[in-house]
Amino acid sequence: MTRNPDRLSMLEKSWLVLDAFRPTGGPLRLMDVAQHCHLPKTTAFRLLNELTEIGAVARKENGYYLGRRLFELGSIVPLERDLRHAALPFMHDLYEATRETIHLGVRDGLDVVYVEKIRGHESFSLPSRVGGRLPLTCTGVGKALLAYSGPEFIEEVLSRPLRRLTPHSIVDPKRLEEVIGQVQAAGLAYEREEAQRGGACIAAPVFSGGAVVAALSVSVPLARFHPTRLAPAVKTAALGVSRALTRSI
Repeated sequence: MTRNPDRLSMLEKSWLVLDAFRPTGGPLRLMDVAQHCHLPKTTAFRLLNELTEIGAVARKENGYYLGRRLFELGSIVPLERDLRHAALPFMHDLYEATRETIHLGVRDGLDVVYVEKIRGHESFSLPSRVGGRLPLTCTGVGKALLAYSGPEFIEEVLSRPLRRLTPHSIVDPKRLEEVIGQVQAAGLAYEREEAQRGGACIAAPVFSGGAVVAALSVSVPLARFHPTRLAPAVKTAALGVSRALTRSI
């Protein structure tokens, strides 16, 4: 939220407090929450107490955490629940075929939000996590989602400043436009050290009802990145998820 906190409703302020727990879920001190939300300590304290009473926040000796009630609610969000249910068998198949880290992500605004992840046995450090978000333009999953999100949205993204996570992130709109065209032509999106140094990724879109709803990817260390071997497996898995979603409609 970018509005003045003084003009927010109590519901909006409560959500502001919950959003302060990104990306780790806690622990946070009262002062941390108040400063992050630009709220008086008394207001932050009152909201934290009320959120604790309903289970949205939990208080421990070292600070406040997000509560289990939020996890329970989040796990039954229809789109993500049905998507995960359809995708997990194919994600496991893809993992067995590659033994690498598998991601499932959806678009939220200008970001990709990761809704599922299977970590490879020899996985390297990755900035992704379930419930976390990264810029669409810096990830394979994000590029796959962006390329099939429609010309108006693509134009909006190209008109904005592009975020940089590493020196290899694409920040030139003309270059990004070329990459989007390549994704649309191949049905696959590639990323090399654009989100994390030393990492690479290949992703494919997942469709339901003719619209892109998610993307599936394999992430590997750059030294093990072999697109010709990974591409068919990723594409097959994404197609399988799309078919499963179509059958469930």
